Amino acid sequence: MALRINDIKLPLDHGDADLSNAVLVALGIPEHDLRGLQVVRRAYDARKKSAIQLIYNVDVVVATAIVEQELLARFAGSKTVMPCPDTTYRFVGKADASFPDVGQQRPLVIGFGPCGLFAALVLAQMGLKPLVLERGQDVRTRTQDTWGLWRKNTLDTESNVQFGEGGAGTFSDGKLYSQIKDRFHYGRKVLTEFTKAGAPEEILFVSKPHIGTFKLVTMVEKMRAEIIALGGEVRFGSRVEHLLIAEGQATGVTLASGLTLASRYIVLAVGHSARDTFQMLFDAGVTIEAKPFSIGFRIEHPQSVIDQARFGNFAGHPILGAADYKLVHHCRNGRSVYSFCMCPGGTVVAATSEAGCVVTNGMSQYSRNERNANAAIVVGIDPDRDYPGHPLAGIALQRRLEAQAFADGGATYEAPAQLVGDFLSGRASTALGSVTPSYKPGVRLGDLSQILPPFAVAAIREAIPEFNKQIAGFAMPDAILTAVETRTSSPVCIRRNDTYQSINTCGLYPGGEGAGYAGGILSAAVDGIRLAEAVGMDLLAVARDGSKSA
Repeated sequence: MALRINDIKLPLDHGDADLSNAVLVALGIPEHDLRGLQVVRRAYDARKKSAIQLIYNVDVVVATAIVEQELLARFAGSKTVMPCPDTTYRFVGKADASFPDVGQQRPLVIGFGPCGLFAALVLAQMGLKPLVLERGQDVRTRTQDTWGLWRKNTLDTESNVQFGEGGAGTFSDGKLYSQIKDRFHYGRKVLTEFTKAGAPEEILFVSKPHIGTFKLVTMVEKMRAEIIALGGEVRFGSRVEHLLIAEGQATGVTLASGLTLASRYIVLAVGHSARDTFQMLFDAGVTIEAKPFSIGFRIEHPQSVIDQARFGNFAGHPILGAADYKLVHHCRNGRSVYSFCMCPGGTVVAATSEAGCVVTNGMSQYSRNERNANAAIVVGIDPDRDYPGHPLAGIALQRRLEAQAFADGGATYEAPAQLVGDFLSGRASTALGSVTPSYKPGVRLGDLSQILPPFAVAAIREAIPEFNKQIAGFAMPDAILTAVETRTSSPVCIRRNDTYQSINTCGLYPGGEGAGYAGGILSAAVDGIRLAEAVGMDLLAVARDGSKSA
């Protein structure tokens, strides 16, 4: 006897009883017929800064089945009142306690970011005892290695922002929302597992949930512990160097250490920066295609400027928190510029995984209380127009831009930077203004126009003043641009079929951001669940029937 009511609008500072009263009005029932209420989503509408509203979706329990049926009949066809959807996760199967028996093979999971983490977790919960191979280190060792670059200009190419337990999302804003279609409510499974591991309960109902780096560290440790307790295994410092294939069937992997592991069920969840792995797969004949991605800079403003522009007099309100933004501009030269991975109250971080390269990314803690707001301002590019001729040509382009940024930053992993006013005027920057850049290990001021292709520079120069029309202060002369942003998404797609296997390599299950099927923590985790289900259904069928599906 549960109903969902959508789009209940109340003032930002409404009273405690106002929500239940609004439910009674929306349903047209007396108070004694309302037995329970749970908020399932809370968003805000700040388009009118003087009258910001909260928007609720709630699940309610009414007194009797008769009342419920009367309400459903009255609101038949309505998008406002409907039956509460069943978001319970149900496993596609469970293995016997004896798995793996003689002749059975454990599934391998390559990579331990969000996709690999949830693939391994669901496989373990199904009793299939996965073996995880992560080239980087455990999350705490990895954090120390990452600080080595930020504080001492020392890069560990196997343990950094991109590689290691938790994946690139560990050093990010920890956003947990996505625009993917999710009719099976896998996203709810992801958020539920995160709360079990220590995430704040609010991620289950706020419209734009986030966690932040420090909380993610302890969460992934707890989830790893559950995988191990269920019979799984996680090996760090285990880079896969070769994929073994026989007659179109994946049969195992060889590690950099020389160890060979046999399996006909290999989940590939390596993330978007595993360039050597992409090359290895291409050389092995796995079908890989170039795909679009984006390039640009990180922009930093005082968070107070963004808060005031978005919320007006309500800036700093505890329910609203630090303001974010999402911007897009279609340029005269046919390009599109947009904001990406906006980090309220965060920092710009060094995110390279290769020596001699500079890459930027954004990161926030759960509190989002740092001085600056930052976001990538990027230009979309595509293989046909910008890097034709080879499936891995996008990687070569990324490397050229990152090497140029490294050189312009002084070849010390400092990043080249420029004030927005100077960038728009076409002159090099020589001194900082009122905005202090947050990038560590530091920035070197200059002219960023020589780092990106001319079309990208022209597009960003056109877009920033247009963005200023939406966010007052966005084009402030003292705002900071830091180069270069190249890892917005994977530059390749590893093609798969409707069984989630590579279109030409049976038993290889590519997924997540690196394979081109996700963008961000939530969508990658959801894809990991899909991969686990595909592997589980096939492996359990083999255990039952004795034959591997093609």
